[in-house]
Amino acid sequence: MFKNKYHLYRHLKQSMPKIFEEAKKAADEIGIPQEWRGKFGLTGAISGCHGLITKEVDEAISKVAREVIPNKVFADEIRDIVKDYYGDDYDALLVSTCEAALWLSFDVLVSPPFTGRGDKYRSRYIIPYERHLHHHGGYGRPIPPQYKDIFADRGCTAGELGFYGKRLENVDVVIVPMAGGRYPVHGIKYHPVILLSGVDAQGTADKIKEYAERYADTLAGFSSLGYDTVGYGYGEKDKDGTPILQKKIGELAQYYNVPYIVDNAWGVPFIGTDPRKTGAWVMTYSMDKAAGAPTCGLIIGREDVMVPIRRAMGTHGDRSGTWSSYGKAAYVTFDPGKESLAGAIAALKALRQKADKYKAGIDKLYEITVEEFSKLDSKIKHIFKISKSYNSGAVEINYDDCWEKGVPFPIFSIEDMYAGTNILQSGTDVMGIIQTVAYDANIFVSLGLGTTDENGDVIEEKARLAVRGLVRLIEIVAKYSGLI
Repeated sequence: MFKNKYHLYRHLKQSMPKIFEEAKKAADEIGIPQEWRGKFGLTGAISGCHGLITKEVDEAISKVAREVIPNKVFADEIRDIVKDYYGDDYDALLVSTCEAALWLSFDVLVSPPFTGRGDKYRSRYIIPYERHLHHHGGYGRPIPPQYKDIFADRGCTAGELGFYGKRLENVDVVIVPMAGGRYPVHGIKYHPVILLSGVDAQGTADKIKEYAERYADTLAGFSSLGYDTVGYGYGEKDKDGTPILQKKIGELAQYYNVPYIVDNAWGVPFIGTDPRKTGAWVMTYSMDKAAGAPTCGLIIGREDVMVPIRRAMGTHGDRSGTWSSYGKAAYVTFDPGKESLAGAIAALKALRQKADKYKAGIDKLYEITVEEFSKLDSKIKHIFKISKSYNSGAVEINYDDCWEKGVPFPIFSIEDMYAGTNILQSGTDVMGIIQTVAYDANIFVSLGLGTTDENGDVIEEKARLAVRGLVRLIEIVAKYSGLI
């Protein structure tokens, strides 16, 4: 039907008003009540629309709101909870967001010193060319230069006031394509997409090692995501379920004695990826995504590495010689506040004490997703691979090899997401279903946005309708793509 790939996306762009009109009708047909529209969604892990906290987390916050308790009491309780699980060789620090956790970690552990005599030198850290790399890969100038514009128009603002403004002084980031990864151009906002279901862990580790040897004189660290799914390139696991590629990067960090900073924003402590098993020096979390806390970020890391990180926040002892404090230092702007500290404690306790309940919710969402996707038209149903992740509290729906299978279902780029032209996201909004992450042929759905009650239990009718709406939208897009 379409001579060239970009002709498909041009047609979809022109058809967006009709697609949205059909999506609105589909919302009526599948029975989404008007009073629900815009008030429930496919995930509680989107920064633009946070998921709902449970009653027990809410009560923990309310309880301390009018009590006089020094913040360091809460901060030390978080440390105790983390140490009780990971051991006394690990420590923790709560900050305002996961991005704050990354910024703090990279500036403390990777950027070169700027005080003292002598010329400034450059430092470099290495990351795989993976999804979401504008977060953990945004703190340096890209090497090789072909990636200088890799973030393009991403975000609401371009240039120095956008993602590029995060770059630290005299820091470079070496971007290494993943072995078995594919980076073709797709989307209405035509841009390279990152397709990782075929990633070879050992092959990628070998390539990263090659780059590390090439830049050994300036090497200051490694970084990657902490996710554990096929769609993110971490499908190969050892017998304990730890992603092999993350372990290999951790071994390289140990060999070169430089930090391995893991961005596990959409992940949870205790239940998810274990920093002890991957060799991560620090692992960062967005506690409001999958962990059920109010907006805040958490850093868990080796105790020796956490000392300078805590010092940068002013929380590692005061000048009279104590083991903890809650003062001011270079990154006091990342202070999460008392309410977030109390809420994070309640969420961490729930993850420890109610892990089975947490996993049961994911199992239920997976069951619902498989059932609803089984109703798809047979011409496209087989392209979707569905799996679940306890690390992310999510169900992954991946279709990144559909073109190779002879089914050219559209793949929207991350630039589509930011431009509002990712129909699988903007289309659910039209239906009254708040969107989820659905670019690079990989869709993540999770609970928490109107699909769970105050106790965190799944509201099946809402969860099912949210997924059913996504399925109907996929069929509409497939129709306008000439596939059904």
